[in-house]
Amino acid sequence: MMITKKAIPRRTVLRGLGVTIALPLLDSMVPAATALAQTAAAPKQRFGFVYVPHGSIMREWTPAQEGADFEFSPILKPLEPFRKHLTVLSNLSNYGEAGHSVSSAMWLSGTFPAKGSLLKLGTTVDQIIAQKVGRDSTFPSMEFATEDHSSHLGSCAGDFLCSYMSTISWASATQPLPMEINPRVVFERMFGGDRATPEERRARLEKNTSILDAVTQSARELSAQLGARDRTRITDYMDNVREIERRIVTAEQQRDETGVEAPPTPVGIPENWEEHVTLMFDLMHLAYQSNLTRVTSFMMARELSTLSYPQIGVADGHHPVSHNNNIPEQVAKKIKVDVYHLDLFAQFLDKLQATPDGDGNLLDHSLFLYGSGMTNGNQHDHENLPTLLIGGGAGKHQGNRHIKMAKSTALSNLMISIMDKAGINTDKFGQSSGRIDV
Repeated sequence: MMITKKAIPRRTVLRGLGVTIALPLLDSMVPAATALAQTAAAPKQRFGFVYVPHGSIMREWTPAQEGADFEFSPILKPLEPFRKHLTVLSNLSNYGEAGHSVSSAMWLSGTFPAKGSLLKLGTTVDQIIAQKVGRDSTFPSMEFATEDHSSHLGSCAGDFLCSYMSTISWASATQPLPMEINPRVVFERMFGGDRATPEERRARLEKNTSILDAVTQSARELSAQLGARDRTRITDYMDNVREIERRIVTAEQQRDETGVEAPPTPVGIPENWEEHVTLMFDLMHLAYQSNLTRVTSFMMARELSTLSYPQIGVADGHHPVSHNNNIPEQVAKKIKVDVYHLDLFAQFLDKLQATPDGDGNLLDHSLFLYGSGMTNGNQHDHENLPTLLIGGGAGKHQGNRHIKMAKSTALSNLMISIMDKAGINTDKFGQSSGRIDV
């Protein structure tokens, strides 16, 4: 039998005036009679690091049983559908004085930050991994957040520069990476193309036309070469891009229509925090799907966050709620916030799991670290940090486990194990004293 199938390159994109749209992995990108793993189209490992501030109520976070088939604790309930991909790790710690700046600074670095006017930390694990696995993607890494510390009074804590709380990603000991909070900026960066001028992008926005309009002809020409399943996959992908763009425009219009005098805010930042977080997760999903990046970091909220959550019945700010002083009513509010954050994260995981990727789905081929650099909001300590590892890791991670480590085991030990899964062999990182079998 003669096999005539002709594969299209994995890096195939749709192009238009000032627009470049990367594509998801398609069947047509795999040569006929060739094993997927032997091609450039083989699924790639993705890594993500998701930070939440102010610790948690650990007695409601930690499963009672160790090992496999543990019963989900109240706070972790939103992740129960992802049991096979989930590992809960207890008794991981960072050593150093308590505090908000220290919490976010040390989470991915394992390094105590310098005090005073000196800015010094250490290269974070996400950037080390990006140097290894991100070289063949458009963006070696992407950094997301929802809050800009400069818009709040008293945003710096202790004798530390504000940079330690404004990011969790450091390219070097003295180079903190900015976390992008504007969905419009992220969207234009991902799909605006390297040939678009600011004037071209501004004109398109003023005309209220979709970024996809520029690639209609390119998409039509490509579809003529594809099978039915690939055509459906591209249609679904483009519909998703268009829907995210629509939501960004809607958020901009809602902000413009409030009529409230406010400091200048970059266009594209939703008034609604839940919509903001969801947009950022959806952009991460698209970036993974189209291989624009393989490494992301996301601060869902920052240390000292004053965000309130009236939509779930918590009108007090998150930071004051974290100082609950073990008052039952305040503890209950903090639990609600923690469950809410995990609910939103679970929605993101569900989208990854529903997205085909080679011989599996995006969640199968991803590995996420979710947690906080603080344990107890009353004490600001870093002992027994809330820590989760989630995803299939492209076959390198098996979940359905609660691993209880010896007390005060360095969180840096887990970072070494995550780097192992990225093909980075090292015996020392931050405060590490070994590695963890995950």
